[in-house]
Amino acid sequence: MTHSYFATVAPSLEAIAAQELEQLGAKNVIREVRGVRFEGDKQLLYRVNLWGRTIFRVLLPIAEVKSYNAQQLYKSVQKIDWEIYLKPDQTLAVNCTGSNQHLNHTHFTALQIKNAIIDQQRDRLGKRSSVDVKQPDILINAHIYQNDCILSLDSSGESLHRRGYRPAVGLAPLKETLAAALLDLAQWNSNLSFFDPLCGSGTLPLEATLKALNIAPGLFRQRFGFQTWLDFDQSLWEDLIKEAKESQLSVLPAPIIGSDRSDDMIKQAQSNAQSCGIDRQVQFIQRELSEVEPLTSEGIIICNPPYGKRLGNSEELGALYKQLGDVFKQRFKGWTAYILTGNKELGKQVGLKTSRRIPVDNGGLPCTLLKYELY
Repeated sequence: MTHSYFATVAPSLEAIAAQELEQLGAKNVIREVRGVRFEGDKQLLYRVNLWGRTIFRVLLPIAEVKSYNAQQLYKSVQKIDWEIYLKPDQTLAVNCTGSNQHLNHTHFTALQIKNAIIDQQRDRLGKRSSVDVKQPDILINAHIYQNDCILSLDSSGESLHRRGYRPAVGLAPLKETLAAALLDLAQWNSNLSFFDPLCGSGTLPLEATLKALNIAPGLFRQRFGFQTWLDFDQSLWEDLIKEAKESQLSVLPAPIIGSDRSDDMIKQAQSNAQSCGIDRQVQFIQRELSEVEPLTSEGIIICNPPYGKRLGNSEELGALYKQLGDVFKQRFKGWTAYILTGNKELGKQVGLKTSRRIPVDNGGLPCTLLKYELY
């Protein structure tokens, strides 16, 4: 049976996510703000959760109801037959986004929806589900827009950017989903060497290695939301897991390297690499930026230097950006470099001519991915 799904993504990454969904087999893919609508069967739902690299959550819309105010929302939610989706011995949680004139507090709105569901259970069955905000059996997503509310089942549970391999993180790490998107925006492929000279806890090299070895990022997670749905198909899921494991590659076509001046950061990156079983493939080395050298004649550099919003002082970072530009120009001829920055003035300090500027949202901060062709 074909269903309509909605994948939530970071702002500015809708096109990348849409392309990824099409590659995974999604049909009728439509980009929207902060998300992508698409169609497919249950197997596709499981596959997108398992393989999606740039997506936060995959929602299954089940109803669109009137929600002019709290009373109308409560009555509308009660008209839905919740026995199709939820048993009283299962736990639930409700997350809400959006608002209107009378429903302008997401916690209050979520509470009305939860009350409507458990009151229906109590009236019909004499017992009700308990709330578990940390790991519910059924996670319901509610989105208020004007006087309507779209109710969906969250098939992912915890956000898909939390792969499960990265207990050790730096001070301001990139989300794994953004790192994967940057690789796509840079048009990197596994036949090209990859280098991050400011790798921190290693997110960019790790995501590059997982992609190059065709390792599904969802393999490291303990659970997905759909695994506690009433229609969960265990055998279908096991087949997809088996297929994913059998499709993995064992050798990188080209080197993937991360370096950082901090020995602590390199140890964190190596620990994360061990967690996903790729520590013998990806290389992490402790090295000052002034000492880095290319291992091959061509490749892609992507780095995410501090830009004064979360780490460091922007006035003190100009020297770092200038040094990046000098190192790129002097040592990496034949390569293509990308710098993600949220500070336009710091970007100017690189001292190289950009060949492209790509707008990117990084956790709510408007940033630009600067491209440099190094001749």
